[in-house]
Amino acid sequence: MSTDMNAAGELFDKNDVIPIPRGLRLELFVRDPDAVSALLQADEGPDRDELAEQALKIGLLALRQARGQIDADAVKREGDRMMAQLQSELKAHSAKVNDTMATSLKEYFDPESGRFQERVERLVRKDGDLEQLLGKALGADSQLGKTMSSFVGDGSPLMRMLDPGQSEGVLAKIRGTVEQQLQAQQKTVLGEFSLDNENGALSRLVKELSTNHGQLSEKLRDKVDEVVKEFSLDEEDSALSRLVRNVDRAQRTITSQFSLDEEDSALARLKRELAGILEKQDVKNQKFQEEVSGALKAMTARKEESERSTRHGQIFEEAVNLFVQEDGQSQGDIVASTGATTGRIKNCKVGDCVLEMGPDKAAEGAKIVIEAKEDASYNMKKAIDEIGIARKNRDAQIGIFVFSKKTAPEGIEPLKRFGDDIVIVWDAEDPASDLRFECALTLARALSVRIERNREDLAEVDVEAIDRALLEIEKRLAAYDEITKFAETICSNGDKIKERARISRKAVEKELETLKSEARDLKTAVGKAN
Repeated sequence: MSTDMNAAGELFDKNDVIPIPRGLRLELFVRDPDAVSALLQADEGPDRDELAEQALKIGLLALRQARGQIDADAVKREGDRMMAQLQSELKAHSAKVNDTMATSLKEYFDPESGRFQERVERLVRKDGDLEQLLGKALGADSQLGKTMSSFVGDGSPLMRMLDPGQSEGVLAKIRGTVEQQLQAQQKTVLGEFSLDNENGALSRLVKELSTNHGQLSEKLRDKVDEVVKEFSLDEEDSALSRLVRNVDRAQRTITSQFSLDEEDSALARLKRELAGILEKQDVKNQKFQEEVSGALKAMTARKEESERSTRHGQIFEEAVNLFVQEDGQSQGDIVASTGATTGRIKNCKVGDCVLEMGPDKAAEGAKIVIEAKEDASYNMKKAIDEIGIARKNRDAQIGIFVFSKKTAPEGIEPLKRFGDDIVIVWDAEDPASDLRFECALTLARALSVRIERNREDLAEVDVEAIDRALLEIEKRLAAYDEITKFAETICSNGDKIKERARISRKAVEKELETLKSEARDLKTAVGKAN
């Protein structure tokens, strides 16, 4: 603080222009022990007042110095705050600049909607700026086109020189030069082939022929005599005599090699080799025939023995199990052969195999038991009773009883459903009856789906469609078997029968697809219900 004194003798602050009196009376009651102790060291009166005034002055100076330090800290904090705010503003400005730059660059360089791409397309496209510029610079109306036209166009000196109609043209000059050269060459050639010219080629040839004609005639006569001698049989050393001797020798050699009278001839040796091979082959064929005959007799004996014993029934059961195994694998189901094990009923082995629906089926875990019989003592009632026992014994919902065609009762339908049981007639040796077995398995799966529907109460599944498909399959299979019988007995109407069989088979396959579709819908419905 800077002070000055006014005319009245008072001090005042130069900055604030506040008058300061020359003196200030101050009465203090000091309570601080240290301050009291220090003041008591001076005598009461002017000395103590002076000490107190000095102490007050020193304190005021210390306070003023401390206030300056506090102002510096405040300035530093304010500076830090301003720097942080400035940094934040710079970051925001940088982000804003980046966004603006990205937007501008995208606006110009975006491959789909950018102005740069648009400009490039406008520049290089057909009838674009570049094509128009090149057309102006190189077109017919351009300065370059006009210049080229003046040099090589119609009426130019070059074209006048190349014009055939111009007498002073290049072609006319070439034609004249060629004609002159041809005339000179013709004259030279005619002179060489003229007898009037003693130095010509023809004259020299005639002279040479006249001179050498005598020598040539004599030499030619000698050569002809030599050739005649070579082709004369009177001369033993002639070429023809040697050829005849060689041919005769070769003929005798060939004849001897292909004669069976000669033991060492090639044909005799070949005959002996073939006879040996044929003899060995006869022995092998006879042995093979004996082996085949024995195998056939053994097979026939085993078959007759199987027919007489109970073994034929076991073979039929194995064929049924194998068919169900293959069908189950193709459909993703689990098949177990259970004919040799007991079930839920004590000491009961009824139920040859069990098919369990796979995890991807609508009726997952449902069981179908199959019982196969090749026994003539079984009728329809006994079959129904047997399959009922099999369902209870194997804890299955659906049962399939398979009659062998060899022992099936007369008049039985090839496929018949009795509630949750299905009875079919199957020939293990006839692939045509496999469709009937496949239909039975598909019907059993559909019935399992129906039972699952009744248990889960899934209204989305069209059970009526399943029932219609079951009835249609039963009807079509009956017609298919009838058609098969017709085909076996009536050959004259074979084409019509085959067509009807094809239609029936196609209808059965269509109904099978309906069953499979409904089963898939049931699976979807089960998933939604869960």
